[in-house]
Amino acid sequence: MITRTAPSWHTEDWQFLLSDSIRTVESLWSALNLPSEGIPAALSAHREFQVRVPKPFLDKIERGNPDDPLLKQILPVAAELEAHAGFLKDPLAERTTNPASGLLHKYKSRVLLVMSGACAVNCRYCFRRYFPYSDNRMGSEELDYIAGYLQHHNEVNEVILSGGDPLVISNGRLAKLLNLLESISHISRVRIHTRLPVVIPQRIDAELLDVVSRSRLNVVMVTHSNHARELDAVFDQAMLGLRKVGVTLLNQAVLLRGINDSVASLVDLSERLFESGVLPYYLHLLDPVAGAQHFDVSESTARTLMQQLHAELPGFLIPRLVREIPQKPSKTLIDLHLSEV
Repeated sequence: MITRTAPSWHTEDWQFLLSDSIRTVESLWSALNLPSEGIPAALSAHREFQVRVPKPFLDKIERGNPDDPLLKQILPVAAELEAHAGFLKDPLAERTTNPASGLLHKYKSRVLLVMSGACAVNCRYCFRRYFPYSDNRMGSEELDYIAGYLQHHNEVNEVILSGGDPLVISNGRLAKLLNLLESISHISRVRIHTRLPVVIPQRIDAELLDVVSRSRLNVVMVTHSNHARELDAVFDQAMLGLRKVGVTLLNQAVLLRGINDSVASLVDLSERLFESGVLPYYLHLLDPVAGAQHFDVSESTARTLMQQLHAELPGFLIPRLVREIPQKPSKTLIDLHLSEV
């Protein structure tokens, strides 16, 4: 049985919850009663990629349990400091698809905007942990350029908001961006990729719902949850609010060793997402970013898991297993038929 303390937060103010996040190794260890021998390595890993954990997410982690699947996603460990061949600081070669500050154009019909370098939580497997956010600031000048770029690229009909996390920006700034995109006739859809509704579900407030409800664009929100225990009643309410204003809800997860690399974990996640009105979308193989090699699950293991998942779930609850390969025109779907040896 999981033992949790009373919530360490008493507010619906998402901006306060964001600012009040755990930011040091010492405070993380103290809050979760972790074994002290892990602190020296954690401090070194923290210097490479800083700890950040909001308290609503922290309260879902079992105190004193170093094997908690939520803890492993945010815990800095010695393995991050090891160098492994093929694990790179720019694993997806994004700097080659970055024609302007804050703009990535990887795929023909859609572009991605890096709305912020900040996240509500720093996941240790993050493929953008070394991304040059300081070179991709998005002020009014950059937005003007991006608007012109989109006007001249009629093949683009979808804009993906990413980061960092795009929902760390204010509702007012989001509204201005949507207004700009709405002024470009061939843009019909905006997709918001975010982990905030999972780690601080209070972010889906009445003002945000009003902003998206008034947009002429089809709004898709892709949440990022890797484990069923990340989802709670507050998340359910947030998803209900989004569904009521017509937002399409999808989820993408990353297959992570020791966290969700079992059939039971993946089944639980898909079923729990559907309870909230969210459809599983992608299950990503780990992007080979330096410092995250200890999370890697082999492609053959992933295929076996997915085959077993098909025996447990209806098709609409099975995410597509994919890998992102630099310079490819789309995500690469993984063939689920095991090769004969």
